[in-house]
Amino acid sequence: MRRRAILGYGAAGVGAVALMLFVGWWQVDGPGGPEPVGQRPVALTEMDFRLTDHEGNAVGPETLIGRPTMAFFGFTYCPDVCPTTLSDISGWLDDLGDEADEMNVVFITVDPERDTVETMAEYVGYFHPGIRGWTGPEEQIARVADGFHATYERLPTESGDYTMNHSASVFLFAASGRFVTMIDYHEPREFAVPKIRRALEEEMEGAT
Repeated sequence: MRRRAILGYGAAGVGAVALMLFVGWWQVDGPGGPEPVGQRPVALTEMDFRLTDHEGNAVGPETLIGRPTMAFFGFTYCPDVCPTTLSDISGWLDDLGDEADEMNVVFITVDPERDTVETMAEYVGYFHPGIRGWTGPEEQIARVADGFHATYERLPTESGDYTMNHSASVFLFAASGRFVTMIDYHEPREFAVPKIRRALEEEMEGAT
């Protein structure tokens, strides 16, 4: 009897420690933690860039003001991270239902040399219809990435071609253009969707 009690207390203690570690991770490094100030994107209202969407329309930061925004950097030749994340985004938008219509969702290329307007149009067509593809001159892509504090670099491959290494997080902004938070690569849907709703709720609060 005494042995069972000791084992029971031990299991409870391990469970309590695990819970504390999880809470600590959530608040510091996990989805509930704040982004380091130096890594936060500036507000959309402070950005200045000119790109073209996959339908040939001129777009810039002002295109995103007025509705919450979800943005992701990548490229159409991306073997895994980009299609995986865009599939995740498509699932999140499905979960939001009609609320998804209230958002801007943009996929911004970091490989404008290959990702033309036509290429972007074909690529985003494989995912949720709410996702817009943006491309443009290399110097303008650099300006966008700088405002978002996103990183990317061109890497040579053994075949003599090249690939791109880039930030894999999804950026969320309120309708006002204020940065809200980021969704990490492969973040579970039960964490990602509430983050998106935070951006949507800020829009509703600002309208009241």
